Amino acid sequence: MGRIDMGKKQKRPGKEVIKPDRNERKRPGDALPERILEAIRHEAEACFRNARGSHSWDHTQRVYQLCLRIGRKEGADLEILKLAALLHDIGREAEDRTDGRVCHARESAERARRILTINGIDKKRMTAVVRCIETHRFRGRDLPDSLEGKVLFDADKLDSIGAVGIGRAFLFAGEVGARLHDPKIQVDQTQPYSQEDSAYREFLVKLSKIKDRIFTREGRRIARDRHRFMTEYFKRLNRETAGRI
Repeated sequence: MGRIDMGKKQKRPGKEVIKPDRNERKRPGDALPERILEAIRHEAEACFRNARGSHSWDHTQRVYQLCLRIGRKEGADLEILKLAALLHDIGREAEDRTDGRVCHARESAERARRILTINGIDKKRMTAVVRCIETHRFRGRDLPDSLEGKVLFDADKLDSIGAVGIGRAFLFAGEVGARLHDPKIQVDQTQPYSQEDSAYREFLVKLSKIKDRIFTREGRRIARDRHRFMTEYFKRLNRETAGRI
């Protein structure tokens, strides 16, 4: 009998979830094999087939790029950040479907754990990624307790302010059937996911406060400029709707 070449890998079906062999598993901190990252990216994107535009796959891609930008500046583990960014909102559809009764951070963390396990991500790295996702929500009780968690939090929030944040706020308002604008809105007398859940309400309730909640130095630098632009926009909107300009 001839020798069996143990170095050759068996072919797998094209769409099967790829599991690394023992020799391919990486220690925490090492770069992920590209094919593993792409398999996870593909699974994550599939979770957004029925997503609303304000929290679509486009948002995830922007957060991913911001994570890499801030993470490099802050010296974070980019491999953890890549996974956390790709998976941080995969449970968002459940929150939208229930008008906020399901927490998308917890739902995303649970789904992420399953995806990471199937794709053979080591336990230490998986735990770090899941924790980042659990603590990325602005209205959540848990604060990020790792550098990577803080970077993900910042990147996600930065996509809620500035020019893109304004666009997303109006897009979400349209999705829930809110009115265009009410400059005299009494926030404490309104409810989310209602006709009064306008972009301006979101600015008053959340977006205007984001600048002061950012954790990282690079994130704060980006936030200052985006906050300034967004604030000036809503001031002008109030003047225009009042007929003053």
